[in-house]
Amino acid sequence: MSDPVWRVFPDVPTLVNTLLDAVCREADNALHKRGEFHLVLAGGRTPQALYRGLAERGAGDARWHIWYGDERCLPPDDPERNSRMAEMAWLNASAIPLHNRRPIPAEIGAPEAAQQYRQWLADVGDFDLTLLGMGEDGHTASLFPGQVWNGADVLAVSGAPKPPSARVSLSADRLSRSRRVWFVVTGADKHDAVARWKKGETLPVGSVSSTVETVVWLDQNAY
Repeated sequence: MSDPVWRVFPDVPTLVNTLLDAVCREADNALHKRGEFHLVLAGGRTPQALYRGLAERGAGDARWHIWYGDERCLPPDDPERNSRMAEMAWLNASAIPLHNRRPIPAEIGAPEAAQQYRQWLADVGDFDLTLLGMGEDGHTASLFPGQVWNGADVLAVSGAPKPPSARVSLSADRLSRSRRVWFVVTGADKHDAVARWKKGETLPVGSVSSTVETVVWLDQNAY
């Protein structure tokens, strides 16, 4: 497991543009080495800007495989769904086939969706790149303080402190089965949690660490 590297940018646009180049570079590297690219997507405003940039570049083809770190138990067309945001910002316009885009079927209920996603992931090795965010309380994906972060590869989450309370999340262990984990953290409201994380406080965000490289991409306000 790798200790996090902290990369600080003066503003969000600079961060997103640099991250966009880095994601495309990692995709090219994975395709050259292994012939496919397994990417785990995060929700949030900053990732949405990244996905729009990927759409502008025409990123993605039949060798790309899209997964999600977590999902809210809402209808598939609900604007609060991570998968809908990613589809609207990028995937609908991409050349990535539908069968390579694997949203978590959270609309069928957290336990059922978690079981289904475990089955889909059963034959998948390490992800190439996992994108994650962080909340003001130090949560990542839908792994919250005071709740279970591990056990199965995919967890049915109930009683989440942010609505909706029912969610599905990859576990910390499964997220850590990634060659690279990149946290994208922006905004002054994340500053305190970042400071707690850097001091070594036990937080969900600190429980995820990649096999090769863990990077925290921050704007100056969050740092």
